[in-house]
Amino acid sequence: MLIAAAVCPHPPLLIPEVARGAAAELDAVRAQCAAALSAVAAAGADRVVMVGSGVREHTHGPDAGGDLAPFGTALPVGPPPAELPPALTVGRWLAERAGLRPDRYLEVPADAPPRRCAELGAELAAAVPRLALVAMGDGSARRPPASPGRPDERAPAFDAEIAAALGGADTDALAGIDPGRADELMAAGRPAWQVLAGAAAGAGLSGELLAHEAPYGVGYFVARWS
Repeated sequence: MLIAAAVCPHPPLLIPEVARGAAAELDAVRAQCAAALSAVAAAGADRVVMVGSGVREHTHGPDAGGDLAPFGTALPVGPPPAELPPALTVGRWLAERAGLRPDRYLEVPADAPPRRCAELGAELAAAVPRLALVAMGDGSARRPPASPGRPDERAPAFDAEIAAALGGADTDALAGIDPGRADELMAAGRPAWQVLAGAAAGAGLSGELLAHEAPYGVGYFVARWS
């Protein structure tokens, strides 16, 4: 059964060695991630699983590491070999600084169907009496006026819906995210949020939205559920 969860974004810029001169711009988001992850660490879970999108469905062990070389720094995240996708690499970096050690890292394909995401979440919740989950996911990367993708006027409303769902622990709303719409708006967090929804279904958790920002035209959310 799911007893606690955290939701964090995964831009590599959260890591100061990647952001360099711009590191201070994300200090507030970084601090809220630490707060959400610290709450998970204190929840007394039997198992902590971190979920993020990647290229395959695969469970990585607690010692899995990642590589930040594609983002311009040789800083290691965990031990070699580097096997975690970027979302989980950033997640591991954040978790280490919050005193949280996930027992597993679940990589979910970026195009995983909502039903499969829900099944994965339900399986995680049924596996242990007390589960804690960390869902790594960015919102739309098409937020006007400037963004990594071509700005789309639909992006702010989409992200507002996600923020409301995360803040209200609304599993139905998260489970109902249309993958086509999320893909069009370049919302990388959709699979992880839907795994969270599957794990939390029927658990009766409450949510708190700690942050919703878009400093670089990408939606960043931080939330905690308990």
